[in-house]
Amino acid sequence: MLAECAALAERDDTAFAVTLLAGTPTHEGRESEALRRWAAAAARFGTDLAADAAEGDPPRVVERSGGLDRDVPLLARYRSRPEPTVEVFVDTVALAEELIGLLGWRDLYPRGSVRAAALAHEAGHHRLHDPAVKRRLRVALDHPVLRLGRWRLLGHVAGADEIAAHAYAGAALGLGRGPLLVTAALARAVAALRED
Repeated sequence: MLAECAALAERDDTAFAVTLLAGTPTHEGRESEALRRWAAAAARFGTDLAADAAEGDPPRVVERSGGLDRDVPLLARYRSRPEPTVEVFVDTVALAEELIGLLGWRDLYPRGSVRAAALAHEAGHHRLHDPAVKRRLRVALDHPVLRLGRWRLLGHVAGADEIAAHAYAGAALGLGRGPLLVTAALARAVAALRED
């Protein structure tokens, strides 16, 4: 299991983003070039968004356990209602920190960076919840769904916000690799542990 997780580090962050998009409903049968273009555009958007100063109050943070009780481990979750809140799942964060140590990835993810990345990731979702930011992401993705003469209607790309939030977190914290690597390794490790 550790060897499988360690091998994930050989893939670049764009490959993880393309895999995320390919596994998102509505993208079945999409050409890999379109997925790669959207993945790169969403990652650039998230990185650029992290360089912009955030306006308004940050969401409140609540710590919980139970992130490992799901089919896919959950590090954190953003909820916009009734008030912007980030739920951090401390059991999953602890397991991810332990996995990073076992894999020898401390140079990529210093101690404490999993929780920080989870918070930054959800702060990215909070920023992406702003309608003006959502529009800017749609423009960056450039996915026309309707054309009438010179007019184009740009569509939503399912999963692009997730890639943007991961890139936002990686850029905000200056990590050696984006959080998608840890997320993939954690999912692989949890799946292997459940099989035993």
